[in-house]
Amino acid sequence: MSGNEVSRGGVDVIMDTDDFAAAIEWQADHAEINQAPCTARIIRALIKVVEGETACARRMASWQGLTLKDAMPLRIAGGLHSLLLTGVDDRLSRVYSGQITDQGQVDRLVCSVIETYDHTLLPWFDGPPQTNEAGRSASIMAGLLWLARRVAPRFDLFELGASAGVNTMLGRYHFQLGETQVGPANSPMRIAPEWRGARGSPPAPTADFEILSVRACDVAPIDLTDEAPALKLKSYVWPDAPGRMARIDAAVALANESPPSVVQMDAGDFVEQCLNAPQKPGTTKAMFHSIMWQYMPKNTQDAITERFNAAGKRATPDAPLAWVALETDPATFRHELKVRLWNGSEDDGKTYTLGHAHPHGAWVEWLGL
Repeated sequence: MSGNEVSRGGVDVIMDTDDFAAAIEWQADHAEINQAPCTARIIRALIKVVEGETACARRMASWQGLTLKDAMPLRIAGGLHSLLLTGVDDRLSRVYSGQITDQGQVDRLVCSVIETYDHTLLPWFDGPPQTNEAGRSASIMAGLLWLARRVAPRFDLFELGASAGVNTMLGRYHFQLGETQVGPANSPMRIAPEWRGARGSPPAPTADFEILSVRACDVAPIDLTDEAPALKLKSYVWPDAPGRMARIDAAVALANESPPSVVQMDAGDFVEQCLNAPQKPGTTKAMFHSIMWQYMPKNTQDAITERFNAAGKRATPDAPLAWVALETDPATFRHELKVRLWNGSEDDGKTYTLGHAHPHGAWVEWLGL
C-alpha cells in the first residue's frame, strides 16, 4: 500500500495489519514520502532479514503485538544507525549517504550487519523509538501565539511524553514562523519550517508574551546531558535528515547549559498534579504534547481528558486553561495542530484545528482562525 493510498483512509487497516511484509513496505513508503529514501531502503531490507536464522529475525517473526503500532521497524533501524554513530561498524555508511541505492545490495549489507551484531541489536526491540524532534515545537509555539491573543499571554506550561525534553526547551529556541519571529535571537536552535497556507502567519508575540515555566514528564526520560543516552536518542533520527541531526546537537548543547525539567512519572498522574497546582492570577496554565498520544493506553487518555474537562469548569478569564497538541489523526495519518481552551466563556472546551504539519517539522500549513 502506498502512502497516497493510506492518506485516503486506509490507515487504521494497515496499522492493525499482522502482515509483516505489508507493514514493512508501508513504513518504508512513509520514510520515503518524508524525504528519507536511504532509511526507507534500510527498512525494506528487514523483509530479507526476517527470512534468516538470527535472533533478531526470530524476534521480528514472532512479534507479540502489531508491527506498525509498536513502531517495531523503527526500533531496529535505530539500533543499526547506532552502530555507525558509535564507530562500531561503518558498513552501512554508504547506504545512509545514498551512495548505495540498489535494494538487493542494501538487503545483503543489512543482513550481514545483523548477523554480526545479532545479540547487540536485540535490546533495541525492547522499547519504542524516542523520536523527540525540535521541529515539532514550531507548531506548538504557533498555537501558543494564537492563544496569547485570546487568554492571558503569560504561560505556565507542562508537557506530556517529553522523552529527553527537547521540546520542553521551546522557550529557549528562535522561531521563524512565516513572517512571525519569536524567541531569543542568539539561540543556537533555529526553527524555521517552510510556512504554508492562505491564512498567513501566526500572530506576532504580544509585548507581554512570556513563557514563565515549563516542566514535563515521561515514563522513561532521557538525560540529554549524559553522552550515552543522548547518542541513543540521536540513533533514532533518520540519518538522511541532516537538519534533524543538527537540531539534536543544538538541543544537547542547550541542555548542557541548563537541563530541561523532566520527571519520571505516569502522564495521568502528572496531569492531575499539574492541574491541582496553584495558578497565579493573570497567567494561563497550558498542557502540550506532540506525536505521543497514540502510544498511551486508552484508559490514560480518557483519564487525562476527564481531568481536563473537570478542571476547565473552574477556569476564569483571570485563570484560563489550555491544551495544545500536535498529534496524528488515525483516520488520515495527517499530523494536526489542535487547541482547546477554557476561560469561563460559553465556548469553553471547544477544539480549534489551527494547522497541519510535517511529522518532523519540515513544514507547517497554517489554517489559523
